Amino acid sequence: MLTLYHAPYTRSSGIIQLLIELNALDQVNVRVVDVARQDGAGATDPANPHPEGKVPLLVHDGVTIRERGAIIQYLTELFPSALAPAPGDPARGAYLSWLAYYGAVIEPIMVTTLLGLDHPGLHANFRGKAEMSDALINALTDQPYLLGDRFTAVDLLVSSPFDWLPSFAPTEQVVQDWLARCTDRSAYRAAQEYDARLMPGTKAG
Repeated sequence: MLTLYHAPYTRSSGIIQLLIELNALDQVNVRVVDVARQDGAGATDPANPHPEGKVPLLVHDGVTIRERGAIIQYLTELFPSALAPAPGDPARGAYLSWLAYYGAVIEPIMVTTLLGLDHPGLHANFRGKAEMSDALINALTDQPYLLGDRFTAVDLLVSSPFDWLPSFAPTEQVVQDWLARCTDRSAYRAAQEYDARLMPGTKAG
């Protein structure tokens, strides 16, 4: 059995979209749990087995997978599709690199920048917003998506924080056009509607 622990309008919302993209949402038991939110709402839910009380958390026949990059890789291997290059595909290396880059670079840069933290050690480890922007611009200058001509799971993951915080997104047109393409998808809209049913009167952002 596949169980996804989910809270609406959180990091797990992208996993709902991914499951819709994979036509696999009906094969997953979605357990809605509460989480402590940045505005002070919510609280850690004892029904959530995540050791830090976070979402998403995926449990497959007793095996626990956490962190979005790992969950995305797990699900795209469990449900093979064009959303992820298969092993042996020349694009596989870039795919795995972007999955890791998101959690190892993009989120730390966003969090430290928003908190106003600045230290040589942070830049030495993660670089900064300028380098992150350059990475996106360079990847998108000659192609519509991060891996080429088609939308993949890394586009879903890497674009997600800019949907929550558009002011942090690079302003270059190639990036803005890419972000527009990433949200102009039926699965994105379906995931938004899914969360709206769980939390009426609330919207992302």
